[in-house]
Amino acid sequence: MDERPYHHGNLRRALLAAAVDVVEESGTAAVSLRDLARRAGVSHAAPAHHFADKTGLLTAMAAEGFDLLADELEAAHPPADIYRLGAAYVSFATGHRAHFDVMFRPDLYRSDDPALVAAQQRAGAALRHGVAALPPERRGADPELARISAWSLVHGFTTLWLQQMLPPGLGESPEQAFRSISTFLFGAHATPDRPQDLPGPRHA
Repeated sequence: MDERPYHHGNLRRALLAAAVDVVEESGTAAVSLRDLARRAGVSHAAPAHHFADKTGLLTAMAAEGFDLLADELEAAHPPADIYRLGAAYVSFATGHRAHFDVMFRPDLYRSDDPALVAAQQRAGAALRHGVAALPPERRGADPELARISAWSLVHGFTTLWLQQMLPPGLGESPEQAFRSISTFLFGAHATPDRPQDLPGPRHA
């Protein structure tokens, strides 16, 4: 039996990084712990130290994705600006495509995982902060409905952009295109940004 002994300094991190590569290359269906172990240079049994199965690994990947999304949203300045938060959301999705592909597929992971739930709540709180900055006539009497509406807009736009379903000419970048669409729908609530002021992709 050709098994290499466990010798990796941070196997959990290495497996997650390898999973990102696989999803980017071939999609989620191609992920297997045995292949990830081979990529990480450890025995096929070594991943069991961190992940019981593929579902456990994808759960950790989704949690990592929501934490990275929260980082992007919390780094938007000013934070209470729905346009900047939306652009940060788009920037995250285009810069972390593999995470984005897993995060919104609850059939792939354990939705009740505590780390995942905490990361989802953190990202949701950052989005609520931006929705709260909308003028009362825009956010209405139901803040949660306003948050869901804003999320539906930015997530739908992002999905269409990633699938190359939108027509050309909306903007030089997905962030600028999103701002054009959201400004049309919500009005010029925020001070217009110069292109260089918009957030760009940030990689982990």
